[in-house]
Amino acid sequence: MSENLSRRTALKNIVAGTAALGVSAAIPAFALEQTKSTMLKGNINHSVCRWCFGKMELDDLCIEAKKIGIKAIDLVGPKDWPTLKKHGLYSSMCNGAEINLVDGWNDPQFHATLIKNYSEMIPKVAEAGYTQLICFSGNRRGKDDETGLKNCVDGLKQVLPLAEKHGVVLVMELLNSKINHKDYQCDHTAWGAELAKKLGSENFKLLYDIYHMQIDEGDVIRNIQTFHPYISHYHTAGVPGRNEIDDTQELYYPAIMKAILATGFKGYVAQEFIPKYADKIKSLRDAVNICDV
Repeated sequence: MSENLSRRTALKNIVAGTAALGVSAAIPAFALEQTKSTMLKGNINHSVCRWCFGKMELDDLCIEAKKIGIKAIDLVGPKDWPTLKKHGLYSSMCNGAEINLVDGWNDPQFHATLIKNYSEMIPKVAEAGYTQLICFSGNRRGKDDETGLKNCVDGLKQVLPLAEKHGVVLVMELLNSKINHKDYQCDHTAWGAELAKKLGSENFKLLYDIYHMQIDEGDVIRNIQTFHPYISHYHTAGVPGRNEIDDTQELYYPAIMKAILATGFKGYVAQEFIPKYADKIKSLRDAVNICDV
């Protein structure tokens, strides 16, 4: 019998026994919460973005994440991988090769630096046992869509053979250019999908950030259904505000998660909201439960 099953059985028996005696079940609240947190459905691979809980020590975040049933931490680089491994958590989206969010693959002036960075990082990601490494288009700086696409293709084609050799997927994040990332080029799913088509490699995919795409294009479920072959990762957050994904905001995440599952998606969904409530771990636990369809 597994440890989780044993614990659930014991708690169930205690509740049944105390109820039969007509008294309140004297079970510590933390025990009930921990038991509840380990009873996820298993359809979604849950992750959480490190930076959203940056004030917590990574060790503490890992401990709390495991209690909730989260399997991975997003957006960590090589220096943090040993901590994740110590806690039995996966690095679902690696970072550390990018220059920043604005200086990206759509501008040839950054290609030399990016090629060097990604050529060094790709083998490290593979050696650590991970498969996804984030990248960014960068800001337009006056470039039209076609020019940006051509520049991204020219640059990325120089590192994709190495990614293919090592089994690493380069994942470009879709960000909104309306509120948070003015002038960012990869701000619509269709543009990112067109880049993926031009590259023609299974080692290039998109990170569909639900928050960002709701702001710039909406029609979230239809776009997921249309472009899912080019998507390997998802991020969440509430709209407006980028906070908790609760009933204070306009997106209904259970329906979105069901749409993602219906595409056959087997990757990770990472919580990337900025918690505004005092109990940040409760916010994280609630978000995971909302998305656990």
